Amino acid sequence: MTDQQQTEVLDQVWEARRRRAGVAAFLLGAGVVLGFFAFWPGLPHVVDWGAVLVAVLVGAVARWAAQGWVGRLARRKP
Repeated sequence: MTDQQQTEVLDQVWEARRRRAGVAAFLLGAGVVLGFFAFWPGLPHVVDWGAVLVAVLVGAVARWAAQGWVGRLARRKP
């Protein structure tokens, strides 16, 4: 296997890790926010569209942060 082929395979592996980390971070971020709005004492125990929108936004920010973190790790690895 040539160096170029090895580099392409490693790039594909890191891209798959980056994608998985992004999906996991989005689901975790959105789930935590929805759980907060659904179960925090004192808040109305109704998840409305505002809570869903905030959960999606927090999930998107978490996804962006996780993908950036994995991307930085990929650039550091040989």
